[in-house]
Amino acid sequence: MEDLAEYHGAISKRQAEEILNEAGRDGSYLIRDSMSSAGSYCVCVLCDGWIYTYRVFKQKDGLWTIEMAPGMKERLFRNASNLIAAFKIPGQGISVPLLYPVNKSKK
Repeated sequence: MEDLAEYHGAISKRQAEEILNEAGRDGSYLIRDSMSSAGSYCVCVLCDGWIYTYRVFKQKDGLWTIEMAPGMKERLFRNASNLIAAFKIPGQGISVPLLYPVNKSKK
């Protein structure tokens, strides 16, 4: 996950919301560390003025998965990049496709 430009590390939910609201386009997204589940990540995406957060897990077998809408079948991915790429396509079980990565600024 750390290799992805849209990974912001250990920022808070509030910081993620501020960054995405500043981006201002539906489908803008970033990835951050989960504050409530150690070792997990959150994909945060802007949709109609709301920030939707989906927890991403790396399983013991090394495969990646993401929380989706109830009733959607769990999908497994070999790496985080493949997971993100899959959710750039509409109708995959999240509120809006991941269209516009908000990259971490290099300070």
